[in-house]
Amino acid sequence: MGNTRVSIVWSGVRSRAESLLAAISPDDPEDFDVELAGNGEFVELRISVHTNGLGRSRATVDDILACLSAAESGLDSIK
Repeated sequence: MGNTRVSIVWSGVRSRAESLLAAISPDDPEDFDVELAGNGEFVELRISVHTNGLGRSRATVDDILACLSAAESGLDSIK
C-alpha cells in the first residue's frame, strides 16, 4: 500500500474561511492538516490529506468536501 497526499485549496474572505474551517469533521481527522494562509481579509483555506492508500484518501476527501459543501450552502442561505 502506498502513501498518498491530496491538497484542497479554497480562496475567499477570512470570515467565510473560518466558518468553513469550523465545519470540517471527517471520520479520520488524523489524516489531514488545515491552514489558513494570507494576510488581511482575503485568505486561502489549505487542506492537506495524507493517508496510506487511495481508498482511504478518497473517503477522507469525500468527507471533507461534503462538510464544506453543506457549510457553504448554509452560509449562502443566511446572506
